[in-house]
Amino acid sequence: MIFVNRAATATGRRTARRRPSVGNRIAGFLGELLITLGIFLMLYVAWELWWTNIDSANAQSEVTNTFVQEMGDVVIPEDQQQGGDKQEQQAEVDKDYGPAPVTAIGPGETFGIMYFPTWGSNGTYHPVTEGVGDNVIDNLGIGHYPTTQQPGEKGNFAVAAHRQTHGQVFWDIDKLNEGDKIYLQTKKGYYTYTWYDTEVVEPSNGDVLLPVPHQWGVEPTESILTMTTCHPKYTTKQRMIAYSKLTDWRPLDAGPPAEIRDLVIKATS
Repeated sequence: MIFVNRAATATGRRTARRRPSVGNRIAGFLGELLITLGIFLMLYVAWELWWTNIDSANAQSEVTNTFVQEMGDVVIPEDQQQGGDKQEQQAEVDKDYGPAPVTAIGPGETFGIMYFPTWGSNGTYHPVTEGVGDNVIDNLGIGHYPTTQQPGEKGNFAVAAHRQTHGQVFWDIDKLNEGDKIYLQTKKGYYTYTWYDTEVVEPSNGDVLLPVPHQWGVEPTESILTMTTCHPKYTTKQRMIAYSKLTDWRPLDAGPPAEIRDLVIKATS
């Protein structure tokens, strides 16, 4: 016996399916486009805030290792390793060194390591390279403004680095306090800079890079370090500028200042 499904074969009125209007199709397309753009935006933010730090850290490690190899063995004096009174005696000896020699710097050359013992939980350090283009500060940490003076030279040794993303080297720049020191190690020796002031300026205020900041035509009588970065965090609206004076220098074979001994060992081992 064959059963016939009459309901399936019965003719009936079929409701016509309305075609979407042009406006609805445009709205649907725009909705899908916005969702896609949102996904790409999220991926870009993740790349900018996370991956650029990893990428920059790897590049900084590579150029630091190359610089250390070119520099040769780093001296850590026995009396400094023992600490205590001998460290204080070494600090007194340091005062007899000077003046700091001027280091010749070639374009794109990584010529030093800058140490920040008061930043982070155990201090931090980053390579310093000639130039402030994206190829330097996006990848290699700290860049030196070529139009400013060289380390130890009278005038303004000015550098730039990102405050967030691309290694966020100057993240803690707003935390500098009286007495805080910043150290620069080159193939010639160790430069000690002591912080004395921080200000916020507009991006167009380029006179912070003058030999004597904000003073046109004035002959410098001392050597300073000027660090520049973006402000506030996660914007490029303004610039934060931190100033430090060169207060000491010691040759490379005298060993590092006691405050950065462990950081130097970490950076050069």
